Amino acid sequence: MTHLFQRLARRSALFAAAGLLAGAAGAASAAYPERAITLVVTYPPGGTVDVVARLIGPKLAAELGQPVVIENRGGAGGMIGGAVVAKAQPDGYTLMLDASNHAQNPALHSKMQFDTLTAFAPVSLLLRVPNVLVVTPSYEVKTVADLIKLGQPGAKDHVYFASAGPGSAQHLAGELFNLLAKTQLQHVAYKGGGPAMIDVMSGQVPVMFASMGSAWQHVKNGKLRAVAVGGLERSKTAPDLPTIAESGVPGYETYEWNAVFAPAGTPPAIVEQVSQALAKVLKDPAIAGQLAGIGAEPIGSTPAELDTFRRAEIAKWQRVVKEANLSLD
Repeated sequence: MTHLFQRLARRSALFAAAGLLAGAAGAASAAYPERAITLVVTYPPGGTVDVVARLIGPKLAAELGQPVVIENRGGAGGMIGGAVVAKAQPDGYTLMLDASNHAQNPALHSKMQFDTLTAFAPVSLLLRVPNVLVVTPSYEVKTVADLIKLGQPGAKDHVYFASAGPGSAQHLAGELFNLLAKTQLQHVAYKGGGPAMIDVMSGQVPVMFASMGSAWQHVKNGKLRAVAVGGLERSKTAPDLPTIAESGVPGYETYEWNAVFAPAGTPPAIVEQVSQALAKVLKDPAIAGQLAGIGAEPIGSTPAELDTFRRAEIAKWQRVVKEANLSLD
């Protein structure tokens, strides 16, 4: 009996210690955050992703009660910043603001420094911005049907479209158009969206499947003409502009989007806390108004919703890349 009581006593002590550890872990989680949080932006300063980060950063800091430090780690279509975050401590103090290439890179690159699906914990889909088909104002294309007619295989003259570079969101938006509309538009890659758009405005290349966020100001001042939007529904920013899908290319849907991720292994309670804080930020009328000005649709999803969304996006672009026989390796 004495040995039995000793074993029970030791077991009770172990349970008590486990309880203390669990309580300490709960207290640590409840105290989060206790210091500044680094938000790694996977694109250089000045672009749309950076603008979004600096727009939401101060509001997120106010919600969480600690500073949010923006750190730009641009390059390689978001993969340089992604590698940094994939290796970071999963404690909630390093987060990543990534974009559409998050789902496109796995299709384009057979060798990456990380596995996109296992390296990151989804936090929140912040927003999405439809691509918009724009042309040089003097170009003869006024409708999607015009572009399909000019871009037919075997046409006398090639139709060229510009993008920010090989494998960029604009490039893949054009390749998706080729597949669904059965056209042969020819891709012209630039070193960045800015130079590409400048050449479309000047007529060097007549067509671009641009982000509405960067193109719309040029549409409004007459330097570009918008033909159709890439979302399945018409944009609230331009309700009179038809979608590409309703203009003769059923199933066409392209967005550029921004989302926040954490390193895999970040405690679910912390992920949920940050997700809820971001949802509150995106409901702020001032933030929503500024995002609407660039054609962005604020979302503020749950972690589970972002996971479902990114898996669908990855599968979609894997199909497009395979059918278009693209590779950047």
